[in-house]
Amino acid sequence: MFSVLVQGPAMAPTLRDGDEVLVRRGGRAIRPGDVVVAEFASRPGRIVVRRAARQVPGGWWLTSDNPFGGDTSETLGPATVIGRVLFRWWPRPGQLPGPPVFLS
Repeated sequence: MFSVLVQGPAMAPTLRDGDEVLVRRGGRAIRPGDVVVAEFASRPGRIVVRRAARQVPGGWWLTSDNPFGGDTSETLGPATVIGRVLFRWWPRPGQLPGPPVFLS
């Protein structure tokens, strides 16, 4: 497992800029609707947090919870899933800590 810092508005309102999430490595148990950490083949080295919509040839089709924020498979094509987000374990800076938000 590893953690990732969410940057940008792509997954709002589910996740916000500055949230930290805990991720289970591996793409074998991914189901449509899961929040995942992935890498688009067309943008190697750039890691994103998105929602897995469906499995397609070449990986997963990813969407954004915020229709106005962030790259998705609509523009970048399929992505390789690195892991599934289990929960948000720390809110963005300036927020009061609250209970973890479980996403799976």
